[in-house]
Amino acid sequence: MTESPRELTDPAALKAFAHPLRQRILRELHRNGPATATTLATALGQNTGATSYHLRQLARHDFVREDTELGHGKERWWRPVSKDIRFPRSAGQSPEVRAVLAQLADDGLAADLATYARFAERRAEFGEWADAVPYSRGALTLTQEELTRFFADYLDLLNRYRAEHDPAAPDSRRLLVRWVAFPDPGDG
Repeated sequence: MTESPRELTDPAALKAFAHPLRQRILRELHRNGPATATTLATALGQNTGATSYHLRQLARHDFVREDTELGHGKERWWRPVSKDIRFPRSAGQSPEVRAVLAQLADDGLAADLATYARFAERRAEFGEWADAVPYSRGALTLTQEELTRFFADYLDLLNRYRAEHDPAAPDSRRLLVRWVAFPDPGDG
């Protein structure tokens, strides 16, 4: 079953979500599944106090939840809540929200470029997966309504493959998928 998207409009929740260390925590939880503050601290090169604090802030805004089935005694395990988080249209955002989202986008793009650079440096280590890098560049002339439908179709496709995938398949590998569209600045 595909989860319903969560539109993030609350400025406090948005700020909690956009914090760089919290973004790293969420990526780690999505990548490797439930974890404790201690295991996250080790994985991220942080101290346990920092990861514990940031996990509580993420939980306060329902980005992570305690996994009570895994925890025993004082040990608290955390899992991410949603993978499908969306943001309000720029026109409806306050200047404060717009600034937070702009920084989040800049940080995300920088992280993506750094991750791709690490892959490129180690590409030979990936065997047959070294060439499994589909790449396409294109341009479309669309109305805003058509772009909204195009993006919704992309998200439906992404979520369908996410839901249908068997993580135990021996020949599968975690892939990072990115999509971006923006007006051509040459169009004036």
